[in-house]
Amino acid sequence: MSRPIAARGRFTLLLTTLFLGLSLALPPGSLALALTAGSPDGPGHLATPGATYWTSQRMRAAKPAVVNRSSETRRPAAGTTPPSHPFDGLPQVGTFFWTDGSNTGRFCGGTVIRSPHHDLVVSAAHCLRSPDPKRHLSFVPQYHDGLKPHGIYPVDRIYLDQRYYDLGTDAGARWDYAVVRLWAREDGAEVEDVTGGFELLPYPGYDHRKVRLIGYPGNSDTTHPKPLDCTSSTHRYTSTDPAAPGDFLEIACAGYIGGTSGGPFLVRDFTGYALIGVIGGYHTGGDFPDVSYSSYFTTDMLALYLHAVRGDAPATPRPAPPST
Repeated sequence: MSRPIAARGRFTLLLTTLFLGLSLALPPGSLALALTAGSPDGPGHLATPGATYWTSQRMRAAKPAVVNRSSETRRPAAGTTPPSHPFDGLPQVGTFFWTDGSNTGRFCGGTVIRSPHHDLVVSAAHCLRSPDPKRHLSFVPQYHDGLKPHGIYPVDRIYLDQRYYDLGTDAGARWDYAVVRLWAREDGAEVEDVTGGFELLPYPGYDHRKVRLIGYPGNSDTTHPKPLDCTSSTHRYTSTDPAAPGDFLEIACAGYIGGTSGGPFLVRDFTGYALIGVIGGYHTGGDFPDVSYSSYFTTDMLALYLHAVRGDAPATPRPAPPST
């Protein structure tokens, strides 16, 4: 039986404090990559402010990114699959928008977490591993029905574990999470100051009776104008696929079609909610819409968090070996 959530929260605060105290000993950029979301010329600020580019008309016209999750349905081995339902969302949970110059899109989810500078979001690594040719990458909290109730926050940098780049989406599935640092809103407000944030909870345990799963389907607003919400239980899933080894959180919730990657696994905490996972990991979140997965948060996630807090200049993907 897992420990009470409040006890885990206190342990996390202590562990995070310890890591913050030791963070100066970590080599800058040893585990992370920064993405410049705006300019094709390299690291730096967005060439065009996100709030200026992302007009209401452009957001409504945004087309979903290509998604690969099967439309087939698989029921859990025991019991009935809990249903999902559309809702207006939570302030701390949102989705990303991008453009490549000729098209626009909406893809994946992200969750605002508590941090010293109030500017961090957690998502899935596979959503952000290959950013090009995306430009004007921005985060929109609680997006629904074409609305942006809390404004638009351009992406500054994205931190992924180096092993995820080296091993790829299958062999590196255990590290399928990302910490995203955002620029302030057009009026200078940081995202957490506007929406609030959830606690980041490493080593949460696998077995939880009530986990809230939120996801943004990768279909157009015509068919899915709102995010999905579901409450179900999680347990440990040990991969049987040798190409994607590891232990993952597994949850049964109906209707989480492609595009819901990066959406949060939330548990009740004495402060509200804590983030224990994001849709991803095993087969980038699963092969069927009724069963989803998350990589397990460990100190590797905390390391990414610390790099983002410090604003380290992270590493880049290793160059391909020269052809012979």
